[in-house]
Amino acid sequence: MDINDGCISRIDVVRGAPCGATWDAAGRMVGMPPDEAIIRMGLEVQFFCTADPSGWDPIYGKSPVHLAGKLHSSALSKAVDVSRSQTIEKTGSGDTD
Repeated sequence: MDINDGCISRIDVVRGAPCGATWDAAGRMVGMPPDEAIIRMGLEVQFFCTADPSGWDPIYGKSPVHLAGKLHSSALSKAVDVSRSQTIEKTGSGDTD
């Protein structure tokens, strides 16, 4: 992931959902501010997800669609943190502009 001028400029999906929702959603995050994209990622995955939303998971108490949204938002949040920390290491500042 790259962040330039305060927005996501590139996302590489290393591992995603078998249905392909990860790649579709990630493509829509390019051009968004990272903090906004973290929230939006989960929603976009839910839009593209082909899992049966009526099949509630007995462990999590949520549908697979909701679980997928949470997992993808969490993964994007971690990627943003890594990208920001790499920027600090390279430039010596937290500015991603």
